[in-house]
Amino acid sequence: MALIVEQLSKEFPTRGDPLVVLREVGLTLQRGDAIAITGPSGSGKSTLLHILGTLDRPTSGRVTLEGTDAFALSEPQLADFRNRRLGFVFQDHHLLPQCTALENVLIPTVVDRSKNSTDVEKWARELLDRVGLSGRLEHRPAELSGGERQRVAIARALIHRPLLLLADEPTGNLDRATARGIGELLLDLHRRENTILVAVTHSAELAASFPRRMEMNEGQLVDA
Repeated sequence: MALIVEQLSKEFPTRGDPLVVLREVGLTLQRGDAIAITGPSGSGKSTLLHILGTLDRPTSGRVTLEGTDAFALSEPQLADFRNRRLGFVFQDHHLLPQCTALENVLIPTVVDRSKNSTDVEKWARELLDRVGLSGRLEHRPAELSGGERQRVAIARALIHRPLLLLADEPTGNLDRATARGIGELLLDLHRRENTILVAVTHSAELAASFPRRMEMNEGQLVDA
């Protein structure tokens, strides 16, 4: 199995008893799997996604990706692992305003000297073509629509051909028609690249387009 989550728990300290957000969550996914996770605000779904993306650490439990226990790595190793093996798409695109669409897609590769820069730029251009922005390579975020900015963010998330693609409310800031297009694009690119796709969403429409749906319920992950 490519992704194995075992007995994952997360607590936050309070003045009284700890706030338990995740309770021994378990999940197993293979390449090509796509899952949408729903649940009310505060249910722990974004916390789970951040732990899967190694942006936060669990109180207990393990996250193993292709045999690598992410939280057993040193901080430098973890940063490299995160950059190479994981892709992120957030509700806010987090594009650098001073950079063009092409430059934004290339940002994750700046510290990677192991790859030929010409090959990397060719792949970035191909990704922008796949997301329908081949004519907008030199445009900066302020010159793009909300949907176009999110398409750049998706291309950026795929620049290292990650195994695990994580999307946190990827359509939350978009109108319904644009959101539908972004959802379809995510699923299409996930299939093409044979990634594992995990999306957290409040959108019933986006969740319904995924082949598998689960829900956060009282800190546990259950079938929806």
